[in-house]
Amino acid sequence: MASTAEAVAGPMPIVEGKRPTWQHVLIYIFVIVPMLAFFAAIPMAWAWGIVYWHDLAMMVAFYVIGCLGVTVGYHRHFTHKSFKARTWLRVVLGIAGSLAVQGSVIRWVADHRRHHAFSDKEGDPHSPWLFGTSPAAVVKGFIHAHFGWLFDRAETNERRFVPDLLADRAIMRVSKNFTWFVVASLVLPALIGGLVTWSWWGAATGFFWGGLVRMGILHHVTWSINSICHMVGKRPFASRDRSRNFWPLAILSMGESWHNLHHADPTCARHGVLPGQIDISARLIWMFEKFGWARDVRWPTPARLAKLSTK
Repeated sequence: MASTAEAVAGPMPIVEGKRPTWQHVLIYIFVIVPMLAFFAAIPMAWAWGIVYWHDLAMMVAFYVIGCLGVTVGYHRHFTHKSFKARTWLRVVLGIAGSLAVQGSVIRWVADHRRHHAFSDKEGDPHSPWLFGTSPAAVVKGFIHAHFGWLFDRAETNERRFVPDLLADRAIMRVSKNFTWFVVASLVLPALIGGLVTWSWWGAATGFFWGGLVRMGILHHVTWSINSICHMVGKRPFASRDRSRNFWPLAILSMGESWHNLHHADPTCARHGVLPGQIDISARLIWMFEKFGWARDVRWPTPARLAKLSTK
């Protein structure tokens, strides 16, 4: 299977234009504030007891929706075309991915296709190996890959990397309404918390746990695929970069941390292909296929895996 990245390695420039100042400021806010909430959550829960069952339920629910929106929608469907889906499902996946607050579907897919086209080489927007292999360079590379790259104002050229999505009117509407999905991602947990407790305090804790903390956790899990999974773990399959499998993140990442197979075979719908490798995202795609909502799913085959194996 040819990777999607190979199909977009054309002559146009990699980056085109710079992010407007107001968008750049918002990125700082949406990176730093959820991160602070993530670190504040521990003393709030264990020392002060400021957490309730409905807060945790909302945190888990919105985490699962956003995470699967990114892994199944943004990543496996829109970026790599691991399966085809009905239009309504594509829209739902685009909205679910938007609720993760990691960028619009157009922007996210453009950056990720660029990552695969230049993985761990010059041009990769978030490789941890761009600065060398000395201890200081590795630390700098980790920070860059984890979240530092988000502060680069140069934007990936959408005309080069996502011409198919730019021509998709339904997905363009989802992408253009990204701001409203971000608002919903924060307001809905507050609204639900307020209605459950019938209090402003319930709305505030719902906003904190179901909005900010959930967002912070999901951000760091996703960013860890860019950083940790290109630095630590096993490499059972041959890939052209330093992608690795990091099992501790398998559940939280919904199967994305089986990253080595993904880079060895980017269009494969399942990343966890070896015995014991749980891949929740692949199971959801399987369910979509069974219901007739997805088709032409690119499942792994024994012959393909044997060809890619390093053993």
